[in-house]
Amino acid sequence: MSVTKATLVNSFTLDGKGGNPAGVVLNADDLSKSEKLKIAQAVGYSETAFVSKDDEVDFEVSFFTVTDEVDFCGHATLATFSTLFSKNLISAGKYKQRTKAGILSVNVEEDGRVVMEQACPSYLQTFEYDDIAELIGLPFDILSSTQLPIEVISTGLNDVIVPVPLGYLDKLEVDNEKLSEFCDKYDLIGMHAFELNDSDSEFTASCRNFAPLFGIPEESATGSSSGALACYLVKHVFAGEETFDFVFEQGRAMGCASRLSASVKLENGQVSKIEVGGEAKEIGALKVS
Repeated sequence: MSVTKATLVNSFTLDGKGGNPAGVVLNADDLSKSEKLKIAQAVGYSETAFVSKDDEVDFEVSFFTVTDEVDFCGHATLATFSTLFSKNLISAGKYKQRTKAGILSVNVEEDGRVVMEQACPSYLQTFEYDDIAELIGLPFDILSSTQLPIEVISTGLNDVIVPVPLGYLDKLEVDNEKLSEFCDKYDLIGMHAFELNDSDSEFTASCRNFAPLFGIPEESATGSSSGALACYLVKHVFAGEETFDFVFEQGRAMGCASRLSASVKLENGQVSKIEVGGEAKEIGALKVS
């Protein structure tokens, strides 16, 4: 394998800071799966995106953690199109990317902000509070006090969405070994925990995401899970509208706060479109041989 350059990008930054780092490798057409995995391991971030040509749509993009390939990654998608835009390889406009989660649209705004479409939700299964309580170190009575369901939702990746009472999100103590076993057993990528904020907050909800099965103890911004959470909120918390706009905070407990926006459109009571957006900032580059 020749020398490959990975651009390093923070995605879903908050006022130019924080965010979740991802690697982006352009012109990846000739890289094998094993070479991509090796590069992703050298980059060391939760995900690295690899951009290739496609005969039917604008780009094919594949996503690798440090352990394996995954079908989709929101923050690495944002990093990818922000990189293409900043390097003048694309201009503002709408594009389509082929991923293992399907062909998805991406809109790049004039200021470089990226808004990505996600697959419409699949509501896969629910869990009882006592299935989850010991995984996150919360007593059953506290976890159950939300009276909201714990549900697996996918807009590209299978995540279990876990509501916790306001004030308890930063107190979670996740058992990585048990959570990994749980995710492996139920075919999950990870867990997305959230607390609903007061109405005077700029954020609809604050979130934490854990995916230790894929080498990610915690990450500071998760685009795919934000789409799933937006669908969860429309289903279980908010009602009466055809379009919903949310703003989420993630990474606070890591000292790396991030901002993610999500919008959901309904037709005849069913989700017809999901978009997740944010800003990104290039932070460096890495050459891998």
